[in-house]
Amino acid sequence: MKLEIHGALINVVESGNPSARPVIFVHGFPFSHTMWHNQLPFVAKEFRTVAYDIRGLGESSPGDGLFTVEGHVDDLIALMEHLQIEKTAIAGLSMGGYVALRALERNPERFTAAVLCDTASEADTNEGRLNRAKAIADVKQRGSAAFAEDFLKRVFTPESFQRIPEEVALIRDIITRTPPLVIAGMLLALAARTDTTASLGALRIPTLILVGERDVVTPPQASRSMHERIVGSTLHVVPNAGHMSPMENPGAVNRHLMEFLRTTYK
Repeated sequence: MKLEIHGALINVVESGNPSARPVIFVHGFPFSHTMWHNQLPFVAKEFRTVAYDIRGLGESSPGDGLFTVEGHVDDLIALMEHLQIEKTAIAGLSMGGYVALRALERNPERFTAAVLCDTASEADTNEGRLNRAKAIADVKQRGSAAFAEDFLKRVFTPESFQRIPEEVALIRDIITRTPPLVIAGMLLALAARTDTTASLGALRIPTLILVGERDVVTPPQASRSMHERIVGSTLHVVPNAGHMSPMENPGAVNRHLMEFLRTTYK
């Protein structure tokens, strides 16, 4: 279904029992909710799952095209209001994790548990911002298809191209269909995001941290750093996976995810 939220049409997919305890999934950049396709039907057997496309990505419209992580949090909270979800567990990968971390910092009363997957709390360094500026220039000049080919090599391990080509093809197609200016705008939003590290010590909800053992975008050390700061958090390093651990090793991710949710939602 499509919901009008803050001037954009947001694509939302619900599954599971509507009266069950909710889990909201937030995807990474520049993907869509379909990156969770291995998790959603699995989790929906016991929980109400909500997945959506961040504005401008997937099947959601860009609205005014001015993207910020803060605005994405505004959309998330508004989505919860539309769906009459007072409190929820949240799972976010990469950019979805940035959105989740800022939402947890800003609206902690709305969340019962968090899954932080292949993400980090730190803001970009100056070097990181300059790299994003280069990527913006690149995607505007060469287009989304060329951007996708370079990006795929960063988020998947080399072995994944041979082992799970259908998953790589899914992400390639999503990125290729995304307009270059949307990708550029999202890169700018990521470069401007706030640092949420200082708020981690205040988190008092169950938190699961997952990271691919070969993630080069948000390396395992970033997850270990969050784990050290979040009281009572659980960390699992996912084998045979890079940045896209839910797609590269769905068996391990699903096992850890369900064990966590079952414990959290007693």
